[in-house]
Amino acid sequence: MPDLKAAYKTVMDDHFPDDLVISFGNQKLIYKKRCWAIDDNGRPIRKGLRYGDNPGQEAALFELTSGNLSLGECKFIGPGNGLVSCLSEEGMLRFGKHPGKTNLTDIDSALNAMRCFEAKPAAMIMKHNNPSGASYGGNAAEAYARANAADRLAAYGGAAVFNVAVDREAAELMARDYLEVVAAPDYAAGAVDILGRRKTLRVVKIGRLDRIRDYAPLRFVDFKSLIDGGLIVQQSPLNRILGETDFLPAEARTKDGREARAAREPSAREKADLLFGWQVGQAVISNSVLFVKDGTTVAIGAGEQDRVGAAEIAIFKAYRKKADDLAFRRFGCLCFEVDLKERAGELPAGSAAALRRESEELRGGLIGSSAVSDAFFPKRDGIDAIAGHGVGAVIQPGGSISDVEIIEAVNEHGMAMVFTGQRAFRH
Repeated sequence: MPDLKAAYKTVMDDHFPDDLVISFGNQKLIYKKRCWAIDDNGRPIRKGLRYGDNPGQEAALFELTSGNLSLGECKFIGPGNGLVSCLSEEGMLRFGKHPGKTNLTDIDSALNAMRCFEAKPAAMIMKHNNPSGASYGGNAAEAYARANAADRLAAYGGAAVFNVAVDREAAELMARDYLEVVAAPDYAAGAVDILGRRKTLRVVKIGRLDRIRDYAPLRFVDFKSLIDGGLIVQQSPLNRILGETDFLPAEARTKDGREARAAREPSAREKADLLFGWQVGQAVISNSVLFVKDGTTVAIGAGEQDRVGAAEIAIFKAYRKKADDLAFRRFGCLCFEVDLKERAGELPAGSAAALRRESEELRGGLIGSSAVSDAFFPKRDGIDAIAGHGVGAVIQPGGSISDVEIIEAVNEHGMAMVFTGQRAFRH
């Protein structure tokens, strides 16, 4: 039987070239492969990515170093703007384990959302290119604590990404948890040493992260490789919702003249949550529905085939995560561990059931939350699914043939809704 644990520790050789040139007609983009000097039993060896999605898959990271591409009216991002792709040994403050593909794509996915965040401290914890939790906070420590509490189970082994410097308090919090990667624009004195208590943790400094908002209007070339060796090439999307003034009124009219308009305007708090939730949604794989309350994600339903299913999964997760949060605050462990401790006689019988009942009473923390859908609701069933749990406001693109029916459902439930006029699919 193969040694599965050893497979995850392997740093593979790769056979990708040092340089990569892509031609678009007479325009050329030139890329350089990124490698880092790593210590191998006291002997420095230069290697690139540990492996791809899985052990046994060779992978390479390439940075755009030369060439500028213009197609039609679109001028794509040019060289000299590297974030993840330009990581050098100086930026890898602690290698921990050598980085693999998913470590870097998790950081990149977070940056795709963070480039539209407001200029205040935020943290996102990424897992398999989806956020497990995201939050604003008064500082890095508060933002991390809130993002982590949103889903402690999924955050295990994740990548924590910050748009502000990591302070010592935030480092202390993260050193208690199991993370694979921490990425930030800078680190306070002593913070890296604190994080170093986790021997395998990778600590990354991305210098341009403190001005990530500059990347909001920039497009890149997005490649999708097909099983037959073919390619689909597209422009990356741009998020048009950069502030609350970009919201559109939720109004619609049917062909036969039936009209509807959302009767209630979102409150100031709801507007802030709708905006933050829409930005976080840029990092969530479609179909997605997520909930936000007070600048923190409550639950995220990602990658579903139907929209009401995404909503139902997010609701289920909200109830489970609230029970987990209650368990952690009272017993220092998650709800399933409370079950185990009950069976072992370490906690009173019924402890876990009481936590789940309390989560039900609190409706999973969804009361007063706002919902975000990355595409329009095809029918009113998605609205009906979330309304019964205390959700107060919704943001979605609009454009469904059932928009009038959906707006009427929102009004029946006393909810607010705004449109974005833009879909945010991520596949």
